[in-house]
Amino acid sequence: MAQLKITLAHSATHRLPKQRKIVESLGLHRINSSVVKPDNEAVRGALFKIAHLVKVEQVK
Repeated sequence: MAQLKITLAHSATHRLPKQRKIVESLGLHRINSSVVKPDNEAVRGALFKIAHLVKVEQVK
């Protein structure tokens, strides 16, 4: 299964509370922090909501 490397590129400080919760639920805390998550519909849906805050790369 493919994996996604998600990096927080912009701060979530002055964003909507729902967007801040999504960033926190993905395990991102500070700018430039990264996590590797499975490529599934739930993660893709969360990324769609905060696409302007993150950078996403596909990892083999």
